[in-house]
Amino acid sequence: MGISTARDLLYHLPRRYDDASTVHPIGRLDVGMDATVIGRVRSKGVIPTRKGLRIFQAVLQDESGMITVAWPGQPWLDRKLREGDVLLVTGPVRFFHGRQLQPREHTVLARGGEEAKRTGTIFVTYPASEEAPQWVLRGIFERNLTALLEWADDDEFLDPGDLRDLGLPRLSDALRRLHRPDTVAEADMGRRRVAFDELFFLQLVQAQARRRQTELVPGITHRRTNELIRPLHESLPFKLTEAQARVLREIYADMGVERRMNRLLQGDVGSGKTVVALFAMLLAVEGGSQAALMAPTEILAEQHARKVRAMVEPLGLDVVLLTGSLGAAERRAALGALTSGGAKLVVGTHALIQEGVEFHRLGLVVVDEQHRFGVRQRMALADHGDVRPDILIMSATPIPRSLALTLYGDLDLSVLDELPPGRTPVRTALRPPSRRESVYRFVDEEVEKGRQAYIVYPLVAESEKIDLLAATEEYERLRTEVFPGRRLGLLHGQLATDEKDRVMRAFLAGEIDILVATTVIEVGIDVSNATVMVVEHAERFGLSQLHQLRGRVGRGAEESHCILIADAGADAYERLKVLRDTTDGFAVARADLAIRGQGDLFGAQQHGRDPVLRFADLTRDEDILSWAQGMARHLVESDPEIEHPEHARIRAHLYGRWAQRLEMFGVG
Repeated sequence: MGISTARDLLYHLPRRYDDASTVHPIGRLDVGMDATVIGRVRSKGVIPTRKGLRIFQAVLQDESGMITVAWPGQPWLDRKLREGDVLLVTGPVRFFHGRQLQPREHTVLARGGEEAKRTGTIFVTYPASEEAPQWVLRGIFERNLTALLEWADDDEFLDPGDLRDLGLPRLSDALRRLHRPDTVAEADMGRRRVAFDELFFLQLVQAQARRRQTELVPGITHRRTNELIRPLHESLPFKLTEAQARVLREIYADMGVERRMNRLLQGDVGSGKTVVALFAMLLAVEGGSQAALMAPTEILAEQHARKVRAMVEPLGLDVVLLTGSLGAAERRAALGALTSGGAKLVVGTHALIQEGVEFHRLGLVVVDEQHRFGVRQRMALADHGDVRPDILIMSATPIPRSLALTLYGDLDLSVLDELPPGRTPVRTALRPPSRRESVYRFVDEEVEKGRQAYIVYPLVAESEKIDLLAATEEYERLRTEVFPGRRLGLLHGQLATDEKDRVMRAFLAGEIDILVATTVIEVGIDVSNATVMVVEHAERFGLSQLHQLRGRVGRGAEESHCILIADAGADAYERLKVLRDTTDGFAVARADLAIRGQGDLFGAQQHGRDPVLRFADLTRDEDILSWAQGMARHLVESDPEIEHPEHARIRAHLYGRWAQRLEMFGVG
C-alpha cells in the first residue's frame, strides 16, 4: 500500500466520513430511500439465480430491526464477511421479497463480538486492501495515533502568524481532525491544511524552476521601435480583441526588461493566439534578434509558416521553414540563414532543437501546443548561447485557472478569454445510435455541397474486451456500404509517420471527402472546408477532448456541425449536454474538472506511483492554491536556495519528499 514509515502511516488518511447522526434505524427504512445503516451480521450466504448469477446476501440487525442486504455478482464476499461483524452500508432500499438494501459501499466497523468504536458521531473509512483490511487499519490507528502525531509536531513549518493569516490549524491538529474528527466540517478543515502543504511544496518546486529559467541567466531587453509592429497593426483586416491587447501588454512588459520571459498563453480555438505570437516575434526582430516558432508536426509548422508569411509579406520580411523533410540543399540554406542572422523569423518542428542548428541571436522562442513537448524538450530550444531568449508557450487546450497554476506554476499565465467577433459557432447535436443512418445522410449532403467531414472513433481496431466500433473496421464498411461514391481516408496513431502525413495532406488538399480517424486529429491543422465532425461513442471521451475535436471544424465561413453519437445512460447524457449547450472552452474545462476529477486531467503529468495531488481538490481549493503560490514565490525571492536556518524544515521536506519533482523541473 506504499506505507513504509510511521510518517507514511500518519498520512494514510480516511477516504470517507459517515456522520452517525444521519444513520437510519433499520426498522424505519422505507422502499425508495437512499440510506446509511449500521448493523451486525446475523446470517449470510450465497444465493444462486436461474440466470447463473450468484448473489451474496447478509441479514443486518440493529436495535430497531433487521434487513436483507444483497451484493449481486459478489459471491466472494462470503469469504470476507463473518457472522457477528458490524457493517456500515450505504445504498438504495428496494422491494424484493421484502425490503432489501443494495450497497454502493460497505465498511467493516468491527469484527465479530467487538464493539464499533468511533470518536464523536463520525465513522472513518480508510483506503484498505485484502492484506490490510479496514478493521486492521482501524486498530492500528486506535492504538498508535497519539504517538504518530508527535511526528507531525516535528514536521510543522508554518509559524503561528502564518497559520492565523491563512486560517489553518497546526499540522498535528489537522491530522488529528482527519483521523478522529468530531464533525465532517472539522475533518474538512484538517484536509485544507494538508492540501495547503501539498500545494505549497509543489509551488515551491515550480518557483525555483521559474527562478532558474528567468533570473539565473542573462535575458534580453527588447527595444520597441514600431518599425514593424505599427505597419502590421495597420495592415491587419481586423481589430485586435480586448483580450489580445491585454495579453500583448503583458508580453511586451516581460520582453522590455532583462529578466527572461517564461509565459504560458492559453486560448480557445480561434481566439487569435498566432497573431499575438507574431506581434511578440516582431518585437524581438525590432530589437535586433531572431524569433522562432516550434510546432509539434510538420503540417502544423507549414501551416504556421504560410499564415505568418502572408501577414509579414507587406513588411518586407520572409519566413524560413525548418523541418525534418527538407532536402539537403534547402536545409543547408536554412541553417546558413539562421547562423548568419539573415533569417529573422523561423518556423519549424523539433528539427529546430537538433544538433547543428545554430542561431545568430535568438531572442524569442514560441512553442505551439506545448503539451506535445516535455518540460526538457520545450526548454532545449531556449538553451542557445550565453544569453537566453524569452519563451512564449501557447496552448489551445483550455484548462481551469486552478489546474493551470498547478501544472504550470513555473510559468506566468496569460489567457485569451475572448473570441474575435463574427465567428460562427459550431452547432453541436447529441444523437442516439438509432439515429446513425440519418447522421450519415446529413454527412453525405454536406459532401454533396463540396464540403468535407470527419468521423472519429475511440478505438483503432476492434477489441474482444470492449464492445465499441473501431476506426479500421468501420472505415471498410463506410467506404464500401455507406459512402460508396465518396473518397474516404483513414488516419490513426498506429500508422507510420509518413502515411499519417500523406493522409492529412490529401485531406487538406480536398482529395479526401470523409476522414475516418481516431483522436490523432485532436490537435491538427486548419481545414477550412471541413464542416462536419461526427464522434462515435462520445460517452467514452472527456468533455475537453470532445471540445478539441469540435475545434477541427468551424474554421471557414460556412456553418459547421459537431454530432455526438452516444449510447449512454442518464449521467453520461447530462455530461454531454454541457458540450451541446456551450462553445466556451473554459466553461467546458471547468465542467470536465468537476465531473471527471483532477486525476484524469493530469494525465501524463502523473509521475511515479504517487499522483501529483492526493489531498487538494482543485474544484474548491483555488483560494488555498493562490496562497500557496504567493508564499512559495515570496520565499524563493527572499531565500532562493532555501538555506536560511529558519527554513530548515521546509528545506528538509523539499529535498526529501519532493526530490522527484525537483529533478523533473531541473532543480536541485
